Amino acid sequence: MTDTTVISTEGEAGFGDYVALLKPRVMSLVVFTALVGLLVAPVPVHPVVGFAAILFIAIGGGASGALNMWWDADIDRIMTRTQKRPIPSGKVGADEALALGLALSGFSVVMLGLAANVAAGALLAFTIFFYVVIYTMWLKRWTPQNIVIGGAAGAFPPMIGWAVSTGGISVESVLMFLLTFMWTPPHFWALALFMKSDYNAAGVPMLTVTHGHDATRRHILVYTVLLAPVGLALAFTSIGGPATLLAAVVLNLMFLHGAWTIFRRSTEQALADGYAAEKRVFRFSLLYLFAMFGALLVDATLRGLGWDVMPWL
Repeated sequence: MTDTTVISTEGEAGFGDYVALLKPRVMSLVVFTALVGLLVAPVPVHPVVGFAAILFIAIGGGASGALNMWWDADIDRIMTRTQKRPIPSGKVGADEALALGLALSGFSVVMLGLAANVAAGALLAFTIFFYVVIYTMWLKRWTPQNIVIGGAAGAFPPMIGWAVSTGGISVESVLMFLLTFMWTPPHFWALALFMKSDYNAAGVPMLTVTHGHDATRRHILVYTVLLAPVGLALAFTSIGGPATLLAAVVLNLMFLHGAWTIFRRSTEQALADGYAAEKRVFRFSLLYLFAMFGALLVDATLRGLGWDVMPWL
């Protein structure tokens, strides 16, 4: 259980500290994928409703971040990468983070349900629950497969955006979910390869800690191979098209090349060049997801202009 007796040692929290508590970098991914899910859906949404929906989804994502930081404050104080977060740095009290996270969670779910539909609100509620309870409180400190299962939480936003538009779930929204879900393990394990000491010190059973670098490299390659057909499948759905197909072919080949390069390296080689290949794959993985969802937007735009972007269907 997280220590909730942290006392501020660096003065009163500023607005920026509360923004940081909501994990804005993670929120940007949530907002973007949810927006794409909404825009590529076949049912048009009034701009005001769409704006409100994305806002409430963003708030829900931020609420999840605040609750995650509340629970993980003890290990955040140990890990170099997270020591400057608002709670371990003493800028925001753990009780404040808990109250803010709970309040924003309830607000975002209710308001999304009212602004869009019950299905979207329910999906957002489940996403927050999954990230906070299933991943943060349970899996993260229990299994080296924490990232695999916990990655589902970050994969729900495009499904929520789709539900805002359609009121339901479809093959297209499930494939968008799977794209993010299968992308998450190689993305985070590439990071873990050069951040192993942090997770080891904090006692988090990341795959690099429990099974070592060689096993992690194999897992990265396997999940990258499994990721490739998901992107290709999206190109042949009602929301796909030439841009998605081109992106899926080029980006997956590049991702596979990076994963193969990592797989063939030894720990000694990685140490010798400062994990340069692992860092390149991690950075590329960020580009990969934004580019894949961006390609879906390009095809949706072309479709909106009346172009026949899917002659194969």
